[in-house]
Amino acid sequence: MALPTRTDISPGSTPTFDQDERLRWVERVARLMDSQFRLPGTSFRFGLDPVLGLLPVVGDLSTFAVSGALLMTMMRHGASGAVVVRMMLNILLDTIVGAIPVLGNIFDFAYKSNERNVALLRRHYAEGRHTGSGRGLLTVVLIGFLIFLGLLLWGLWSLTVWLWQYGDQHWW
Repeated sequence: MALPTRTDISPGSTPTFDQDERLRWVERVARLMDSQFRLPGTSFRFGLDPVLGLLPVVGDLSTFAVSGALLMTMMRHGASGAVVVRMMLNILLDTIVGAIPVLGNIFDFAYKSNERNVALLRRHYAEGRHTGSGRGLLTVVLIGFLIFLGLLLWGLWSLTVWLWQYGDQHWW
């Protein structure tokens, strides 16, 4: 039986998770990132996230970007602030631990943050609480992130200047 498309929703009604094509797209991408492939002869599943994580920096940044895009899509479709916070914590945990050499690669195979986030949103939809929006919270987090990034860059610049001046006096 085919899943209903967006046009099958009567005017004025709220679509379910499965009726909204964009949310089904989120689910397909999450599956690709976390559990699309199966190790032959076992029930062990993995996705592109742990495979890309084998590429230093680039792999972790790309999986973080995909997770962020999925989060943004879920936010646009009713994820409340509390659900968004839990989703962001899943993504941050996956990104931070996943960035640790060797241990992070093993962690990436086991911890499936994108599928966890889809499950959170499905539960949110099932409870009928998907009319909220986490946009305000995301705005605050993005501003905080930009401030953190600015302070980090300023600190690195200050450290570089200090080392340059100190090196001229004592290293030669």
